[in-house]
Amino acid sequence: MKITSIKSHVLRYELEKELGYSQQYYKHRTAHLVEVQTDEGITGWGECFGPGNIALANKFIVEKVIQPLVIGEDPLNKEHIWQKVYNLLRDSGQKGMPIQALSGVDIALWDILGKKTNSPLYQLVGGKCNNEVPVYGYGMMLQNKPVDQLIELFQKEAKEIKEKNFKAMKMKIGIGPKNDLKLVKAVRDAVGPEYKLMVDANHAYNLNDALYVGRGLDDMNIYWFEEPVAPEDYEGYRELKKKLKTNVAGGEAEFTKYGWNQLIKNKCIDIAQPEVCGLGGITEYLKVSALAQSNFIPIINHVWGSAVSVAVNLHLLTAQPDMPGGLFPFKSMLEFDTTDKNIFITDLCNESFSVLDQVKKNDGYVKPIENVGIGINPNKDFIKKFEINE
Repeated sequence: MKITSIKSHVLRYELEKELGYSQQYYKHRTAHLVEVQTDEGITGWGECFGPGNIALANKFIVEKVIQPLVIGEDPLNKEHIWQKVYNLLRDSGQKGMPIQALSGVDIALWDILGKKTNSPLYQLVGGKCNNEVPVYGYGMMLQNKPVDQLIELFQKEAKEIKEKNFKAMKMKIGIGPKNDLKLVKAVRDAVGPEYKLMVDANHAYNLNDALYVGRGLDDMNIYWFEEPVAPEDYEGYRELKKKLKTNVAGGEAEFTKYGWNQLIKNKCIDIAQPEVCGLGGITEYLKVSALAQSNFIPIINHVWGSAVSVAVNLHLLTAQPDMPGGLFPFKSMLEFDTTDKNIFITDLCNESFSVLDQVKKNDGYVKPIENVGIGINPNKDFIKKFEINE
């Protein structure tokens, strides 16, 4: 079997309202799908992490840089292809967009392997360790409004997420240390003292401000403090991990086993959040996962994107072993976007794939996907409707 073409599809639609996080507000939702075609008629699908116009840059890298390197290669030789592409990109991009682009291609190769062998992805990466996976909802995105209005909006949204039976929830912060703590307290009051609540700063703070916020979070029983400082600030992460009771989580902006080795070696995090669509794909994710496990760091994948990303992560978590084991082990959770209706999750695929319905019905859990490969196939008419070519 040979690779005959690689296509990028950047999809976009306008949101009903502007949303944001600590770095920017945005008015459009974007997804970047990768389609790898073979001479046997088997097509694999992947996804690249990268919002907005970054997706357009990644599209160029996929089609103009990576595609010429792998045309004619056997798609089942995933490790060979990964190393070939990385070695030729190494001088120009050991992190960031080149690795995001490679991630989408690599995921598509694993989809091809699953379809070729008639196996679901989770069987290819170790087999079923979990018959169901708990799901947490992320929402409460920032909006360009006064903090008092945000408090009212966040409390309403938090109650809705809890009522949908999600096992936990995550909110955005990053509007200033004192206002952030006001927001978190308001949400904590809305959901009760014991409900699992996480906060995500998207590296909004320097170390001193992160310590101020983190100590406030310690008093509110927050489960984790995500990306408190810049991803390059290993020393800041390490200080926070030492001084806070709240778990320090991070890693979505880290790339490849080489970057993750530094993050782990510097003892930066209590919870690892690898982003499979960004760090190098499934081939590299498995090595990062092994690194985290060998250092006894729990893994809760970062999930951002379309149904392709959600499906891939559900497979990976289906195959994720308990760590440590026992009668009452730590269980990883699937992150799920609850902001309005994300049609790139709900309407993209030919197959029925409803996480929300399962969460409501199964008290916060979702069942593994049993279809071959990643288990879903994007609808070509849907792609044509929302694809942009700039």
